[in-house]
Amino acid sequence: MSKPNNEPIWKRWLDRVLVLNVFLVIAGAGWFAVAIIGSSQGLEAPMRVFMRLWEPLFTPAIGLLMGAAVLSGCWSWWQRRVQRAGSDSGS
Repeated sequence: MSKPNNEPIWKRWLDRVLVLNVFLVIAGAGWFAVAIIGSSQGLEAPMRVFMRLWEPLFTPAIGLLMGAAVLSGCWSWWQRRVQRAGSDSGS
């Protein structure tokens, strides 16, 4: 009943990884908010853990998210350009 998917398998896996990455970045932002509130109440442990994980976990996750957004935008632009060139030459 489902239509066949023409996407390559690597693209489907990449999309899954990027979705998980988005949730990791959102969770990190939530954790940071909780750590700030905790710090204002004198509870420093959440901020210390966040700071320990910032460089090895959250920085690459944010970079991957930004890179994927730029790459996706470039890919869409290129696809539109190729479609437009194909429709112009076919007329």
